[in-house]
Amino acid sequence: MSSEVLLVSAPGKVILHGEHAVVHGKVALAVALNLRTFLRLQPHSNGKVGLNLPNIGVRRVWDVASLQLLDTSLLGHGDGAALTPEHVEKLKEVAGFPEDCVDPERLSVLAFLYLYLSICQGQRSLPSLDITVWSELPTGAGLGSSAAYSVCLAAALLTACKEIPNPLKDGEAASRWTEENLELINKWAFQGERVIHGNPSGVDNAVSTWGGALRYQQGKISSLKRPPALKILLINTKVPRSTKALVANVRSRLLKFPEIVAPLLTSIDAISLECERVLGEMAAAPTPEHYLVLEELIDMNQHHLNALGVGHASLDQLCRVTTAHGLHSKLTGAGGGGCGITLLRPDLARPEVEAAKRALRDCGFDCWETSIGAPGVSVLKLASVLASGCPAPDADRRPPAPL
Repeated sequence: MSSEVLLVSAPGKVILHGEHAVVHGKVALAVALNLRTFLRLQPHSNGKVGLNLPNIGVRRVWDVASLQLLDTSLLGHGDGAALTPEHVEKLKEVAGFPEDCVDPERLSVLAFLYLYLSICQGQRSLPSLDITVWSELPTGAGLGSSAAYSVCLAAALLTACKEIPNPLKDGEAASRWTEENLELINKWAFQGERVIHGNPSGVDNAVSTWGGALRYQQGKISSLKRPPALKILLINTKVPRSTKALVANVRSRLLKFPEIVAPLLTSIDAISLECERVLGEMAAAPTPEHYLVLEELIDMNQHHLNALGVGHASLDQLCRVTTAHGLHSKLTGAGGGGCGITLLRPDLARPEVEAAKRALRDCGFDCWETSIGAPGVSVLKLASVLASGCPAPDADRRPPAPL
């Protein structure tokens, strides 16, 4: 077990194009969001293992000796078939949770216990350590906060247990693991996501691991080469929605009006493919014309999503407000409320962007100015994170106030 303090960060995600169509075999483009989750791992020798999640008010401590008595042989090894319902029930027993626990706070604890016990079982004895995780991502907003959490846990524990090397060299502010090591991080992070979500697609943890942009279609995930970092506004309408119900409604509409809805899904697929092509061109030399095409694609996709029945009055209001300021927006994720994204062209006047943000805030929405196409999971030097203005890991705090 390494004795060094580790600081790791991983990004959230948004869906750029392909929501709902992806359920029916079409292409979706998922991009890393430059709002990040941070983790600090502090080894010590007090015989305890601690988990501190200040964003959601969780603080738990276990005796390493008690955990050492558990039969960890039943736990997985990072492969896709490892986790079973019996494993989850065993974790609930260890954590002292009721069988029907489904709240995010308890599921986060279960994911930690699973990854800690599974990854560290190869050590001579389970390590004594403290882990603190804090985030810029709001939870429950469809932005991949649980995946970023699982990716950070997997990366830190694998590094601390020397399953993978720490890539950070002296004098570096940040560094990333090799492709082979990222594969291992992603496999374990997917297992953490399975504890939390049951049957995730694997997209969120893949985006958080590799960053940039990914194409997803029928279970196959591939990275886009060197996508540009695009500036956006991320807007949370704060309207709750059920992804499951929205997906079911689209399926019902497809069955009711197949000759209408099937072409909509095909058209959304074409939008994703055209966006992929444009992003590929922009990687070499972005032009103003590229941004105009991206704006057109955003507008068309938003109209298609409304036709599928996953719009909402709050999202219509979001689009009206940004249109009034010359900006282009669409929902991201399941729709029915939730979040939207607004593309910010490089040539936009600063006062116009600020005016749009004020107008969105006046609607009661949360608004962040950020970027997409961000780097994936990274190991950081603590001093560089504090110098960048990111809060200290011991801060007992909620996500940062939106702009």
